[in-house]
Amino acid sequence: MSTYAILGCGSVGHAVAEELVERGKDVLIVDKDESRVEALRDQDLNAQQADIRDEAVAELVAERDVVLIMSSDIDANEAAVRNIRSQNEEQFVVVRASDPVTSDELTELGADVVINPSSVIADASLRALESGELEYKARQLSDVIDATSDRMAIVTHDNPDPDSISSAVALRAIAEHLGVDADILYFGDIGHQENRAFVNLLDIELTPYEDVDIDDYDTVALIDPAKAGELQVDAQVDIFIDHYESGGEVDAEFVDVRPNVSSTSTILTKYIQEFDLSVSEEVATALLYGIRAETLDFRRDTTPADLTAAAYLYPFANHDVLEQVESPNMSPETLDVLAEAITNREVQGSHLVSNAGFIRDREALGQAAQQLLNLEGITTTVCFGIVEDTIFLSARSKDIRMNIGKVLQDAFSEIGEAAGHSTQASAEIPLGIFTGIEISDENRDTLLSLTEEAVRRKLFDAMGVDVEAEPAASNGN
Repeated sequence: MSTYAILGCGSVGHAVAEELVERGKDVLIVDKDESRVEALRDQDLNAQQADIRDEAVAELVAERDVVLIMSSDIDANEAAVRNIRSQNEEQFVVVRASDPVTSDELTELGADVVINPSSVIADASLRALESGELEYKARQLSDVIDATSDRMAIVTHDNPDPDSISSAVALRAIAEHLGVDADILYFGDIGHQENRAFVNLLDIELTPYEDVDIDDYDTVALIDPAKAGELQVDAQVDIFIDHYESGGEVDAEFVDVRPNVSSTSTILTKYIQEFDLSVSEEVATALLYGIRAETLDFRRDTTPADLTAAAYLYPFANHDVLEQVESPNMSPETLDVLAEAITNREVQGSHLVSNAGFIRDREALGQAAQQLLNLEGITTTVCFGIVEDTIFLSARSKDIRMNIGKVLQDAFSEIGEAAGHSTQASAEIPLGIFTGIEISDENRDTLLSLTEEAVRRKLFDAMGVDVEAEPAASNGN
């Protein structure tokens, strides 16, 4: 069993001593105040009088495994650390500091752990504040859901991703816990293979928004909407939850927007815990996948809240299902898009831009961009294709010097919509912006040629690549 010494027994040292003794630990207390030492002995604590600056104190505690130096006199603490380290390099030394400067000084003297009480108090206060805020927000959310007389609609964003779907699944579980039936509605398509596998394997029930009458629902929740102002929800939104700030004031009875976390699934996990739900395997698996997908398996912008949420979910999740979701078979459509992107690639330095032509599945562009990122020497990829009258772009990057989201915004924000992160981004541009030509079977090749030239030029310009100075790589022939 480890033995302990506490040097300096003010209020902090006394509290530590009492806790250690209560745990059955062998504790020796050293303090220079005679009356304090007597009081400690009256409490049946092992206490001795000595000035912790004295070299003899280091000899007195030399056989103790752990030494905690808790005096409020920082000069005395520094002297104690110096004396202990001059005699013993093996003891584990924890010491109290007063500010960041003394923390650095004590670390340089050889302290293993330095504690700044003001920082500890601040951290504890923030944790208590966060806990109190979450409890308050949970009550607000509960009140809004409880006011539902019939059914609740949970609306995800256009072409929902795992984070949006998972968050909706969790909110539906919370609603059901509160006795309210809810439907998950979505715009667009669930096109990405992993997303389809995710929905199918977990048997998540989703309904296209156009298949329902939104007026049949008396409570509407908007979850992880991505582009909040662009979703055409023809009803008053009652609940709005996201981890991105929308850029404007959100008109909803309940709003929870937290840009300090990296996924909306993290926010919903905290609510699951606050409501003390017995989390089901489906919900836990969905939320864990949502967090992992949004943070690129904890490699992108991950916060402590994301990690603690994932740690909570991990024991309840079905990891066989997660493995199947993350390794789905590639569809023929995606293979076609990937083959076209490989054939039409243009490489400038480590940047690759490719035209996949006219496509049916816009989600296949993202998978092609991700696959092309595996090519030797390539750090940034952009794949684009045409669906009906819109050009869709999907980009990936592992170049830490480049923010690919900003690249697409610089290139296309004035003529279309662009959004994304430093490692992943997308854009949508009306086809007529580039050509002014209506689409027909006769002019498809012309449209493709005009689009390809304009998009490539704008992309390479935004990346800062001088195309004329650096010949393009072979297109694969």
